[in-house]
Amino acid sequence: MKLFRNLNQFPESLRGGALTIGNFDGVHRGHATIINRLKHYADKLSAATIVFTFDPHPVRVLAPERAPVPLTWTNRKADLLAELGVDVVIAYPTDMELLSLTHQEFFNQIVVDQIGVKAMVEGPNFFFGKDRGGNVATLADHCSENNIQLEIMSPVVDNPEDTELISSSRIRKLVTVGDVNAAAAMLTHPYRIRGMVTHGMARGAKIGFPTANLDAIDTLVPAAGVYAGRTWIDGRSHWSAIHIGPNPTFGENVLKVESHILDFEGSLYGRAIEVDFISRLRDILDFGSREHLQQQLLKDIAETRRVARNHQ
Repeated sequence: MKLFRNLNQFPESLRGGALTIGNFDGVHRGHATIINRLKHYADKLSAATIVFTFDPHPVRVLAPERAPVPLTWTNRKADLLAELGVDVVIAYPTDMELLSLTHQEFFNQIVVDQIGVKAMVEGPNFFFGKDRGGNVATLADHCSENNIQLEIMSPVVDNPEDTELISSSRIRKLVTVGDVNAAAAMLTHPYRIRGMVTHGMARGAKIGFPTANLDAIDTLVPAAGVYAGRTWIDGRSHWSAIHIGPNPTFGENVLKVESHILDFEGSLYGRAIEVDFISRLRDILDFGSREHLQQQLLKDIAETRRVARNHQ
């Protein structure tokens, strides 16, 4: 997979491919359906499967106070799209120059002149250009005028009885309340965050449960609670009991993200790690004493091992 952050040197060899445009935040099952169909057109054309996405989300430029907290960072998004079979990801720098293009200008300058596509696939709620002036109807007109094949996909729902689309905003709500199981069912992978390991109060180590304390997290943090998950270190995953929130047993009210990595020894200070959330175990509670907290942590670890066995 090739990742481009601008189109200044977009190679001639990649022109004539199949394109989809969107934010693709989280890379969920709805996105996967679009990509699967996009690959169909790319195969017919013997050309590249291309995703054009925005970095950052346009709302972060136009109205930062309303911008959603992202579910994925750019490289993670590109990796997930590559796993779905995408050949090229264009993470285009979002600025006012780009956002000032009308839908006609965007289509002519980006889609036709710079990428030179022969087919497009989009979802039913697609908008593009200044003030979201373009929609699937105007896109159909532009494609027809330029002899570009176009398919608008039907909505993707969670199950036949569900009327609500699978969407990044819906997944964001689930993560916000800690329902990582339901979020994972809509995503193509378990929900993941990343951060730098920093020094904490070392309270966990003092009671026999050392943790990696994550800071500088640039994506949405799940609701306070204890979770079973995986911590990724140097490309390898380790099952972990993850604590998000304050530590009321010790009178601490500061929200922290800590991962107790099972069967792992070694220092991680100053290193970047990633954490997958597999299952929510419980709420954050005040156990009243160190001893009662230790007993609960043993239960959390035992439950994490049970989750791990069920995911082998």
